[in-house]
Amino acid sequence: MPSEPATSLLIFLAVAQATAAGMLVAARLLRVRARAPARLKDTTYECGETATGVTWVRFHARYYVVALFFVIFDLEAVFLLPWALGARDLGPGGFVAVAGFVGVLMLGWFWALRKGSLRWQ
Repeated sequence: MPSEPATSLLIFLAVAQATAAGMLVAARLLRVRARAPARLKDTTYECGETATGVTWVRFHARYYVVALFFVIFDLEAVFLLPWALGARDLGPGGFVAVAGFVGVLMLGWFWALRKGSLRWQ
């Protein structure tokens, strides 16, 4: 027989899936439809202004590198929060594991700094 936390988790997942499915079905049934197709609906929305010139602009790869570093260190924060909350219970083994995790991330950070990837020009 499943334990109490496992049963609670299964009930939670079932309710979450039923809620999501119910919202999708209700949105499909109650959606608002236009009576006649509108030309304006097919145009590109650009802050209410008509686009002039080329609208496709190539961005430098530096923007993507900065965004990638943001995502990586954001994920680091997500993984460090549970460890910080239970650090006393994990003991020295947990500290060594997190130190290794942060160490690998810091190696990547120092490599990017040394390479000059984060230098803004």
